[in-house]
Amino acid sequence: MDLKQLRALLTVSETRSVTRAAAVLHLVQPAVSRQLRLLEEEMGAPLFTRERNGMELTDAGKLLAEHARRALRELDQARGEIQSASVAVSGVVNLGLLPSTCDLIAGPIAAGVKNKYPGVKLRVITGYAGHLQQWLLAGDLDAALLYDREPTPTLAIEPLLDESLYIVGLPVSGLALRKPRRLSFLTGKPVILPSAPHGIRALVEHECAVQKVTLDVVAEADAMNLQKTFVQHGLGYTVLPGAAILDDVARGVLAAAPMNPALRRRVVSAWPAQKRITRATQCVLDEMRVAVNECVTKGRWAGANLIARR
Repeated sequence: MDLKQLRALLTVSETRSVTRAAAVLHLVQPAVSRQLRLLEEEMGAPLFTRERNGMELTDAGKLLAEHARRALRELDQARGEIQSASVAVSGVVNLGLLPSTCDLIAGPIAAGVKNKYPGVKLRVITGYAGHLQQWLLAGDLDAALLYDREPTPTLAIEPLLDESLYIVGLPVSGLALRKPRRLSFLTGKPVILPSAPHGIRALVEHECAVQKVTLDVVAEADAMNLQKTFVQHGLGYTVLPGAAILDDVARGVLAAAPMNPALRRRVVSAWPAQKRITRATQCVLDEMRVAVNECVTKGRWAGANLIARR
């Protein structure tokens, strides 16, 4: 097995055609077919089937493609580090961001990386915290933003900020940013929450147990946009971080109030603890902290307090 065979496998899987893959790889079609044949002989299993829409990976092919992507990504990073050891920082960095934070910091991070480290290629992937953590541990991400995580033998973290959670409803609800409400405000009212074990759901249920509050959860939605849509359609109230609702409140689409006592969650940057962090990844992490600090200090991240760097 060699790199040419792995690149042929991935290119055929993406283009669904040996002919198109050959054009992408600047090879003749028989050469690509031969690489696939040798790979199948070595694996002892067929890697593709021919369907109406073109070449499709078999289960064995999907498994090999997953490992091939990871291997090639690691090699690309190693090449970038070796070539840049004595010159400018370069390499590929896969960064995971949470949906609620993406609009706030993705642009500033990308701009900062481009201006300061033009040799770094940044790839941004969005996902829920649980998925981002899985991708980190699987090696598919180099760094990510996560919620309420502590360091573990496999995960290194740096706390960035604490953010307040808000009760969110329609403008006619009487909720206001300067008028904190107790969690008991939601008693007897329809509530929309994420499904368990989502972080916000866990925080709210824990606080309900502490304050002896019972909620009537009429709908579940893991996506914050869906939670806001359900509220706008009059289905009930929800609980969201300030970063997700500040623009909607300013436009008069939604109303929100912080909780009293405050219900907060921690946002951290994270990376695999058992994998050496590259120079390029460290530079992206630095730019992420700069972007977060700027959002908080300029008031764009509602209800957030920065955590001093250790």
